[in-house]
Amino acid sequence: MSLQSLALIENWPVPSAAAGVVRADGTVLGTHGPVGRRFPLASVTKPLAAYAALVAYEEGALELDEPAGPPGATVRHLLAHTSGLAFDEHRVTAPPGERRLYSNAGFEQLGDHLAKATDIPFAEYLRQAVLEPLGMTSTSLEGSPAKDGVSTVLDLLRFAAEVQAPRLLDPRTVAEAMTVQYPGTKGVLRGYGHQNPNDWGLGFEIRDSKSPHWTGSSSSPRTFGHFGQSGTFLWIDPAAEVACVALTDRAFGPWAVEAWPAFTDAVLAEL
Repeated sequence: MSLQSLALIENWPVPSAAAGVVRADGTVLGTHGPVGRRFPLASVTKPLAAYAALVAYEEGALELDEPAGPPGATVRHLLAHTSGLAFDEHRVTAPPGERRLYSNAGFEQLGDHLAKATDIPFAEYLRQAVLEPLGMTSTSLEGSPAKDGVSTVLDLLRFAAEVQAPRLLDPRTVAEAMTVQYPGTKGVLRGYGHQNPNDWGLGFEIRDSKSPHWTGSSSSPRTFGHFGQSGTFLWIDPAAEVACVALTDRAFGPWAVEAWPAFTDAVLAEL
């Protein structure tokens, strides 16, 4: 089966784009564009990094509620963007748990914490714990755990199938990752303004009733995932029982705010 709706990426004002849709059992329902091409992921790196942290948690290398990051913060705070750290600076701007302050610095401190706990550099731990077992041979972390992943649509479809039907983690751990952490916390969804509440799980953003949003108007409130400033996204809609990946080589901007929701609605309508 191939999805006609995926061809809508041809209309996006980008030099290059690739997309794909996958079910929980790993069945790829359709792809379009150069799906084997490696694209910079920007913040779509974060769900991969979070998954590695959750493997470390299940292996007993760390606990979700152990101290990590700034004083008073925990691994859970770092994963849920409530540590109080600034966006791109390693300085504290709020007490832990008070506001949803989306933070690259928080994920960098998470990576440092995991590397110390396991005695393995974070990029190597990610490779051993997540990428290698899933056959994601075209994916690598080339710097910050927050934003320096490089991958292909085909590899991310493997990851999206795993998140829908976990083999590397206990399904209860993944259920926790897609459950709102620190409910009622407000904050800014970068590119979309203030959201109250700004719901987030463990490394995954949760759609709920956010408006405006980068997913579709027909996306279920349970939809979770991430988008990246390099013009990339990965969403998983448990109600539709599918996941979708799109990678481009044009920075996120007004074009994406306009194009992505209509694309997602078209994909869901065709399914």
